[in-house]
Amino acid sequence: MKKLNTLLLSLLFYTLTGFGISLTIIATIGVSSLNAMNLSLAELFSLKIGTITALVNSLFLILYIILTKGKLLKTYLIQALSVFSLGIVINFFTYQLLGSITLTNYPTRLLLFIIASLIGGFGTGMVLNLKVLAFPIESVCQIISERRAIPFSKVRYSVDIFSVVASLCLSLVMQSEIYVREGTIISLILLSLTISVTKSQYEKYRELKLSNVK
Repeated sequence: MKKLNTLLLSLLFYTLTGFGISLTIIATIGVSSLNAMNLSLAELFSLKIGTITALVNSLFLILYIILTKGKLLKTYLIQALSVFSLGIVINFFTYQLLGSITLTNYPTRLLLFIIASLIGGFGTGMVLNLKVLAFPIESVCQIISERRAIPFSKVRYSVDIFSVVASLCLSLVMQSEIYVREGTIISLILLSLTISVTKSQYEKYRELKLSNVK
């Protein structure tokens, strides 16, 4: 029962992450590096952003399966569930719940983006804290980091750089909207900071809870 509750709680925070992503999109001041690439791909293939997000995460999941030689079936199934759930959540919030909202005031859009980044960072941090679900991209980066003796942060930032370059190239080729903007820089700072603070505060909470039990 405890494991089921933790899984459901993890899915809830996954949903919160998706909500945060959707809010950054409607703020229209740019998005995080990976989401910038996803938005460019969504425009290229005329698909919804949540659908592309699920497909891109699925590619990372497939790569993770290859790297781990298919030995973690339960992990793959749970990640597949979370990946497609995230895609559905992003589509729901972006196109149905928030689709009719148009913001023209820049300070309002900026404030919304900051709040959205904090929400997304908190959701992501809690998913990582609960250690039931994992984001495929982080799993792949962790495996590469361990096997190549490269710091995890360098591997992760390499993915970010690739995503930014890919998004810019696609935007230039298609002569479409550029999604790498000031929001990309803000998210790079805020997301990492919020995830880090969330993790550290959760660890303090766990230690306090354990000490009270003793």
